Amino acid sequence: MKFARLGDPGKEQPAVQHGGPEGDGKWYSLAGVTSDIDGTFLETGGVEQAREALAAGTLPEITGAGALRLGAPLARPGAVVGIGLNYAGHAAESGAAIPDVPVVFLKPANTVAGPFDDAPIPPLSRKYDWEVELAVVIGRRASYLGSVDEAADAIAGYVLANDLSERDYQLPGAAGQWVKGKSLPASTPLGPWFVPAADLDASALRLRTWVNGEPRQDSSTADLIFDVPEIVHHLSQFMVLEAGDVILTGTPEGVALSGRFPYLRDGDVLELEAEGLGRQRQVLRQAAGS
Repeated sequence: MKFARLGDPGKEQPAVQHGGPEGDGKWYSLAGVTSDIDGTFLETGGVEQAREALAAGTLPEITGAGALRLGAPLARPGAVVGIGLNYAGHAAESGAAIPDVPVVFLKPANTVAGPFDDAPIPPLSRKYDWEVELAVVIGRRASYLGSVDEAADAIAGYVLANDLSERDYQLPGAAGQWVKGKSLPASTPLGPWFVPAADLDASALRLRTWVNGEPRQDSSTADLIFDVPEIVHHLSQFMVLEAGDVILTGTPEGVALSGRFPYLRDGDVLELEAEGLGRQRQVLRQAAGS
């Protein structure tokens, strides 16, 4: 199955679509099942309720769905947690050592945007960068998990993410300012859809990025330094993860920080893709300063 939220910002309606060979390309309304795709929906068995209703043919088709905006497939999460330097190639191109434990940072939830929304470049930005990532969605409260198997059971599913990053804000000084470089408006496009964990093996998904049609990143989640269950288990030792929270698992090599490519500019077209999780497209627009 694929879950999405269709409509204008703030007015999205929850929807579901058959996945795999059963897919018919139609979106069906979940209005009779849930008011939104959020933590409550995930924690209270909403995915299985939707699966049963879809199989029974009781959900109405959303007419004209193709003309509707695709918003982020999850309502505003309580937390967006990022993992840095989680691919050896990206660590090398960043001039950093491969970490012994996951590098963790937080992004404000208000950075979440739709997968096809325009992406604003901050007014003072000089080094705005892209990062294609597999994002993990938590399905239940997780704290001090006892094993990676228990961590795997806490995963509701997966979504494609872009962790747009301003490197001048992120990396200056001895301590760095990761949160500053990762907190900019609309800097976390999610989607186009959410796929339940039962419907997707996320251990070896191909991730790709293009800028103005030219390839940039091309890797696989098989190359993660810390895999998804390890990340969830690790985070649960330091914070409470709640249903609907999103974890960005890191980006592979091929970003502008490498020095091999120019940073993003006004008018650039950025496209990202994750196997099984769809494709994003953002047009970069220079934001006006106040």
